[in-house]
Amino acid sequence: MKPVIHIVDDDKSYRTATARLLSAHGLKVEAYESGDQFLAGLSACEPGCVLLDLQMPGQSGLQVQRRLCELAPLLPVVFLTGEGDIKASVEAMKAGAKDFLEKSSTAAALMEAIDRALIQYERQLAEHDRLQAQRTLVAGLSPREAEVFRLLIRGRLNKQIAYALGISERTVKVHRHQVMEKLGVRSLAEAVSIAANIGLIDQDTASPVG
Repeated sequence: MKPVIHIVDDDKSYRTATARLLSAHGLKVEAYESGDQFLAGLSACEPGCVLLDLQMPGQSGLQVQRRLCELAPLLPVVFLTGEGDIKASVEAMKAGAKDFLEKSSTAAALMEAIDRALIQYERQLAEHDRLQAQRTLVAGLSPREAEVFRLLIRGRLNKQIAYALGISERTVKVHRHQVMEKLGVRSLAEAVSIAANIGLIDQDTASPVG
């Protein structure tokens, strides 16, 4: 699916000129005169990025950005403004904006910002899909396998798991083998990595969460 560059700006002349520029570079473009209009037609699964004006009637650019974090968290935002200041820039970047450009920026600078945003989108999408696949694998464990898995990733030995669950050590070994097969891993370290990735244990310390 070809990425869409969403231009959200109440300045019609700037919106039109930018849309023509991007279209001339072979990009697919959609333009909106307000944040409300943009959010109303937003498709969270559509690849692309957002060129977002900071100051607009109705919802401001920062307000639209906050809604995007809820509705389409992977969609990168590049702020374009004629009235940017340091405070707004810092707030936008902290909230995940990929760039903050003055409207007087060159076409080359704008295209570079869009390229960076689209590359970042692809990376985030790949990571998102990888984590979703891992969550699906873990969700596919049977209730007993899930219990064994949670104890395994916390460093419990087979005999400790057997005692904790009231089952034989041999049964633990069977469940452990099934867990490894269903997760598609060959080592405990790989299983722990999956658990850390999906938030079952702390990523840095490999210690239990909660």
